[in-house]
Amino acid sequence: MSEIHTYPIGTPGQPWGAAERDQWRARQVRQRSYADDVLTAIEALRGRFDVELYGDVVYADAQHPAERFPLRALRSRDWQPGLPSVLVTGGVHGYETSGVHGALRFVDTQAERFAGRANLLVVPCVSPWAYERFQRWNFDAIDPNRSFKEGSSAQESLALMRLVAQHQGQYGQFTAHIDLHETTDTDESEYRPAVAARDGKVFEPGSIPDGFYLVDDTENPQPAFQQAIIEAVGRVTHIAPADDKNEIIGSPVTEPGVIRYEFKAWGLCASVTGARYTTTTEVYPDSPRATPEQCIAAQVAAVCAAVEFVCQSSSSPD
Repeated sequence: MSEIHTYPIGTPGQPWGAAERDQWRARQVRQRSYADDVLTAIEALRGRFDVELYGDVVYADAQHPAERFPLRALRSRDWQPGLPSVLVTGGVHGYETSGVHGALRFVDTQAERFAGRANLLVVPCVSPWAYERFQRWNFDAIDPNRSFKEGSSAQESLALMRLVAQHQGQYGQFTAHIDLHETTDTDESEYRPAVAARDGKVFEPGSIPDGFYLVDDTENPQPAFQQAIIEAVGRVTHIAPADDKNEIIGSPVTEPGVIRYEFKAWGLCASVTGARYTTTTEVYPDSPRATPEQCIAAQVAAVCAAVEFVCQSSSSPD
């Protein structure tokens, strides 16, 4: 019989209430600065890209003073109707560092080479409170990447959904959306035990894939798009192999390095545009075979491959 892991908050078998959420918040320590790391980097790009303030996240309660986080996106200058439009998001889970810095580095070093071929909207850090605390959830112990749906109570998810709706209302449908994530060892040591405790369930240990992989949409699979990204990233870092069940994190491998989730049903960020081409990246920064720098470079390679695929698909006859 496997050992039963007990999270240090709550009573086993009972979902959390307000008291348990307060205990969880008390454990969260600010470890880095969204303003210094993200907003400063965005401001440095203002001379080359449009910067859009699309909302604020504000958190406060009786034990915590109010914190306000301005939400900013970067957009291609001279947005051109008729070109394919691509949304890039990072930091939906704030602790997944390479997604945030991969999005920023893509804009700084690669985005301009797509000028005149694709329109780009890049949101480098969807969840700034969580970014500062190396946390998956937001202040309310809600996972934003299960909250992109009607009736959402996650401020971060609602703000991004409004931005996408306004943008598509003004400029038209996005062709593609690539959402940048990581799978880390803390998924197994902290997050999954925490979510089991929060929901009053028993934690069942799993495993962490060693390497990069992608999540495609079960309802709208695009295998050629996914494989173009896998091929590009494979030149930067290693691709996660399937386990002995031909699975990655419990899901069947459909193509090398690719699994599928139901994006819309799960409320995942990659569902927010309804674009034809969508994917979620997952790098593994704790691998002995990869470095943090490789993980950032892998995210950049993934975005470049996604945008290049869309550009070529849009210019090719059906």
